[in-house]
Amino acid sequence: MASILELEKICTQVRRDIVRMVHAVNSGHPGGSLGCTEYLVALYFETMAHNPSNFKMDGLGEDLFFLSNGHISPVFYSVLSRSGYFELNELHTFRKLNSRLQGHPTTHEGLPGVRIASGSLGQGLSVAIGAALAKKLNNDNNIIYSLHGDGELQEGQIWEAAMYAAGRKVDNIISTVDFNGQQIDGSTDQVLPLGDLKAKWEAFGWDVLSMNGNNLQEVVETLKIAKTHTGKGKPVLILMKTEMGHGVDFMTGSHKWHGIAPNNEQLAQALEQNIETLGDY
Repeated sequence: MASILELEKICTQVRRDIVRMVHAVNSGHPGGSLGCTEYLVALYFETMAHNPSNFKMDGLGEDLFFLSNGHISPVFYSVLSRSGYFELNELHTFRKLNSRLQGHPTTHEGLPGVRIASGSLGQGLSVAIGAALAKKLNNDNNIIYSLHGDGELQEGQIWEAAMYAAGRKVDNIISTVDFNGQQIDGSTDQVLPLGDLKAKWEAFGWDVLSMNGNNLQEVVETLKIAKTHTGKGKPVLILMKTEMGHGVDFMTGSHKWHGIAPNNEQLAQALEQNIETLGDY
């Protein structure tokens, strides 16, 4: 088990990876990636039971994670690489022709750690529920995790899946919503207000927890608590409050950094705010 200090060092390095990857190709999505760094680091380095050195698509005997909001691939690829799924130097290929690290994760390139193509928003919860049902059929007691954007909740398929999971008592899944209040065209309140998400998910039959997704200690503790809520007849949802662009001051809280890359000067500023701890790729 890693200490909070060790996890914080990994978070700093992952943030460096994110801004460097996006800058190198002048393309990608840094805002949501930075905001979800603590969550994915806690999940892969502390919470999940998984085997990076022997990746298999069926995931038998392991906890599985499904990224539904696939545009935050920079943080996903960084965490996968730094937890041992593939070599760090492959991060140099992000979004390049014939790379396994496409802008949105895909499966046909065979990148270890990626089990579904994602980026068409709204689909990931359905896939995660299917994987959770497969675990039950296989008498596999491991847990399914999934991550979703709050803007993604404007997709109707999410709510169909939510209704199904509760109705079928799919209680081996812990889904998390990145509740940063921002999406590509503005705030979620401006684009399509989401209302009281806690009340909505509870009305759909889910067991709902909340956490500050940029407080690493709270993320680790809440994920531990969420595991104790599984197996009790209800799917589990975590509403995770984050800041888009967290960790880089000029990106923080602005939808403008949803999908644009920093220039040379901005990259230097971002790296100065996240001093190297574990070695750049």
